[in-house]
Amino acid sequence: MSDTDPFDEIVAAETDRDPDLAVIEAGSRTLRTQGAPPEADVPARPADPEVDKALREVEGELATRWGETKLEPSVSRIAALMDVLGEPQRSYPSIHITGTNGKTSTARMIEALLGAFELRTGRYTSPHVQSITERISLDGAPITAERFIETYEDIKPYIEMVDASQQYRLSFFEVLTGMAYAAFADAPVDVAVVEVGMGGSWDATNVIDGHVAVVTPIDLDHTDRLGETHAAIAGEKAGIIKQGATVILAQQPVDAAQVLLKKAVEVDATVAREGLEFGVVSRQVAVGGQLVTLRGLGGEYEEVYLPLHGPYQAHNAAVALAAVEAFFGVGAQRQDRLDIDTVRKAFAAVSSPGRLEVVRRSPTVVLDAAHNPAGARATAEAVGEAFDFSRLIGVVGASGDKNVRGLLEAFEPIFAEVVITQNSSHRAMDSDELAAIAVEVFGEERVQVEPRLPDALEEAITLAEEDGEFAGGGVLVTGSVITVGEARLLLGRG
Repeated sequence: MSDTDPFDEIVAAETDRDPDLAVIEAGSRTLRTQGAPPEADVPARPADPEVDKALREVEGELATRWGETKLEPSVSRIAALMDVLGEPQRSYPSIHITGTNGKTSTARMIEALLGAFELRTGRYTSPHVQSITERISLDGAPITAERFIETYEDIKPYIEMVDASQQYRLSFFEVLTGMAYAAFADAPVDVAVVEVGMGGSWDATNVIDGHVAVVTPIDLDHTDRLGETHAAIAGEKAGIIKQGATVILAQQPVDAAQVLLKKAVEVDATVAREGLEFGVVSRQVAVGGQLVTLRGLGGEYEEVYLPLHGPYQAHNAAVALAAVEAFFGVGAQRQDRLDIDTVRKAFAAVSSPGRLEVVRRSPTVVLDAAHNPAGARATAEAVGEAFDFSRLIGVVGASGDKNVRGLLEAFEPIFAEVVITQNSSHRAMDSDELAAIAVEVFGEERVQVEPRLPDALEEAITLAEEDGEFAGGGVLVTGSVITVGEARLLLGRG
């Protein structure tokens, strides 16, 4: 028997593995998932016609503003809104999350852990899968449509005041950020868990002083706005690291890590790094998810069940645990680990809608919101591990501003055929344009085009059933959060 500490083996392995996708594995890979994940907390349209009408009016007013892809890199407008609202974001401590992939799942895990320790939480994430109200959560659940409308109406006069005083009106995302911070103060919450919209330094969320700053894996995405290298993107994302904060760093490309660590030194922040101060000790596939042992800042947490699929979700869990430990002062003011039964209970209750979410059986239909090459690679790896598909059909609808070739190349090894479609967003890539790229990646015989998503889903399900009911065919719907959200509605979820 080796005298080597298991965690030392993790540290040694970190230098060789792909930092975004690899995992320290243990146990059998032969147990395949049979059950669907817990019902996710995605709200439907309000049942009350009057409330639904009022919500649509608010959504209509928000739609007149700059969308989330049109940006003027500045926090001056949101800062002005916070000023006239009385700085609501300073009435509670915050955990601020940036990175390229894994932000929303990590935020949900952090929220679940804090809630299990009886703290009242506010969570702000983006984009939404189906309902705009998903973006603002209290105590682990999206705020009601009534509360969303009320919050908007409460701050609307102040929004108009700021609009009149600025060169540009507040954007869609800036207004929602203001609503979230006001709703959290009004609740009031004990802690806010806040995901950036894009970047970090000039993101609208960056008017908080995050006591804990979390950086999930950085990869190349939004390169036209954030930079074309890992280091340049890290420079923007490092903007959330504030004076004296604790920084939780997921595994990063070396050049990105250097930028983040330099910023931490400049602002006298304390750093905890995945693979060094915390990490995944072991994991094995389990029914409906995985069983993991995590090394946190305060010690090991054994046999934690996580009802989410994929190596990357185990890494998200390690990051989330370290962030919550840091929030409670573990590793600084105290050295003991958090109560393990509470940690186990929290992780067992985590859901992440649209992230390898099973929404149908016979054939199995899985939804995943991967929208860039790194996310697609992680999803492809997780599908191979968690599902025993004999034939997998892809349904892909992507946004025009993404690296769609890289995304399709990541999925090519696991898709027997791909059905190209498009969602209803104005950002959606035309299905014929996307299909032309898909033909270059998959070959013409493996590509079909169905511009309407309902037709694409029907065609994919038919293709998956070709080998018979018990042959193990499946469908993966992916490429965009919007595509996944619309498919979720069509398939009867929400």
